[in-house]
Amino acid sequence: MNNLGSLCNSTMKLPSRVLTFRNASVVGFRHSYNTPCDQKLTCKSKASFSFNQNSQLHAYPSPFLAFQGVINNTQKLNCLPSSSFGLHSTVSRPSVVPVEPSAVETDKNPDRLCVENCNNAKPQEDENIVGGEVPGAEYGNSRASLEGEIDKEAWSLLRDAVVTYCGFPIGTVASNDPGDKHPLNYDQVFIRDFVPSALAFLLRGEREIVKNFLLHTLQLQSTEKTVDCYSPGQGLMPVSFKVRTVPLGDNKFEEVIDPDFGGSAIGRVAPVDSGLWWIILLRAYGKISSDYTLQEREDFQTGIKMILNLCLADGFDMFPSLLVTDGSCMIDRKMGVHGHPLEIQALTYAALRCSREMLTVNECSKNLMTAINNRLSALSFHIREYYWVDLKKINETYRYKTEEYSMDATNKFNIYPEQIPPWLIDWIPEDGGYLIGNLQPAHMDFRFFTLGNLWSLISSLATPKQNEAILKLIEAKWDDIVGHMPLKICYPALENEEWRIVTGSDPKNTPWSFHNGGSWPALLWQFTLACIKMGRIELAQKAVGLAEKKLSVDRWPEYYDTPSGKFVGKQSRLYQTWAIAGFLTSRMMLEKPDMASLFFWEEDNELLENCVCALTKGGRKICSRDVAKSQILV
Repeated sequence: MNNLGSLCNSTMKLPSRVLTFRNASVVGFRHSYNTPCDQKLTCKSKASFSFNQNSQLHAYPSPFLAFQGVINNTQKLNCLPSSSFGLHSTVSRPSVVPVEPSAVETDKNPDRLCVENCNNAKPQEDENIVGGEVPGAEYGNSRASLEGEIDKEAWSLLRDAVVTYCGFPIGTVASNDPGDKHPLNYDQVFIRDFVPSALAFLLRGEREIVKNFLLHTLQLQSTEKTVDCYSPGQGLMPVSFKVRTVPLGDNKFEEVIDPDFGGSAIGRVAPVDSGLWWIILLRAYGKISSDYTLQEREDFQTGIKMILNLCLADGFDMFPSLLVTDGSCMIDRKMGVHGHPLEIQALTYAALRCSREMLTVNECSKNLMTAINNRLSALSFHIREYYWVDLKKINETYRYKTEEYSMDATNKFNIYPEQIPPWLIDWIPEDGGYLIGNLQPAHMDFRFFTLGNLWSLISSLATPKQNEAILKLIEAKWDDIVGHMPLKICYPALENEEWRIVTGSDPKNTPWSFHNGGSWPALLWQFTLACIKMGRIELAQKAVGLAEKKLSVDRWPEYYDTPSGKFVGKQSRLYQTWAIAGFLTSRMMLEKPDMASLFFWEEDNELLENCVCALTKGGRKICSRDVAKSQILV
């Protein structure tokens, strides 16, 4: 099936030039008001734009006012919805100068979304947005007495990390260390990194920053992307973006959003997981805020479909798992995760289940929904059957025959028993198990990757029995996977000759550091979510307690080194935002486990009823429906 047809011509490709609003003028104020956004803008390219009359504008005590344009196939430009982020709950309404944008011009840089300030003045930071407590924020006063000093410090640091665009909060920087003179790209807003920040704000009742983030990143999706004269897929989401202030002369400035689609990344790798995280966050926004209007909008429906078309595109692969290169996910350096890494498969499965809930079912989306259901069924069988290892499965692999040529072959991927690493036999517990990191012809990566296993549990990609076994393994191997700081990104580390061959002697990924066996506090909220789902809250509380003892004292590092996670990482950035947000999100989910239940999925029996094997009497004997159903707990 060609999934591109499922868009029903609803996608569009923006011209290589992007929009710049000029000559707009407004007086900054603190109040939300409805405005008849019926002004027509004339573009030099003769395109027609209109403002949504039902939208709201919000002006901050700043000379900036953003006009957010989310462009769909009719090329409509909608006014950015109002925001209550960081504002007093009661304010007086000052006089308003009507906004009369006179022209839309193009910018020479095709990768920058440009909006000039309203008064042609350099932007000023709003202290109520970027620092300290947010006055009047929902739940703020009622929670103050419950928060300890660490919680207050964490919230202050998280607010300091907020990035504004023309006065509107749109995300958080990856790291906000004032002593870091060379931040590289840590001063940018990463889609992946912002997810725990978004959840922390949502759980606190502050949703506008998340809504603004979703709106802006959706618009970035449709910009043209070119690396060395080649343009990647149209639905690709950026890995990150940066808000820059650009001087225009005559004491005039404009703010621009510079996205990075991998063209500036190490190795020039496209961020496969960005679109998956974006879909997951969009669902979470609707679940927590009960505002489903965003995901129901035509431009958001189109954005979801564009991402899915990249994931479901027909290719040469024989497997339902997504084929990616090294460095295309959280592990964004060469670590031997090219092929079909578990992390990407688990996030893909979660994003497909999110999309299944959010897509409007009609004639246009009917074929796409069928493709989603088929992929979910096939992927769940593939991961459950071929990625799972426990003592029984390891023993079976140890006795595999090789070079089988048959439809009924047991060793379908021609795995050689000699690939079983010596450490694994004594390491894996009697009643535990996990999903391996990667599977390709003649290759199984037996390393334990925490993020992939946690999201397999959260999304129910794994069976209920496998979910229990994963937590049992983490509990049994607590010193190895958690140690002094939760949690190891993978176990064990690549060492000696294996490290030199696989990583290319990467000086940052030395054994038990960074992606090579480092301990990442950012994984804490996902572990907490998995524990809540499985009714093992005590494990999450134990992990959060460990983090609480060290994170603040160590100045919120990005990661920890050594096999037990005892030392702050040798190249770790301090005041890492998703470490801060992950800690806060974990605390709030433990306080309100019922809210955490909005983020995970239970087993979907409907998927198990749909057999996608199309078996014949003389064909294969194993059906995904029967095997998957046989593993469900009674």
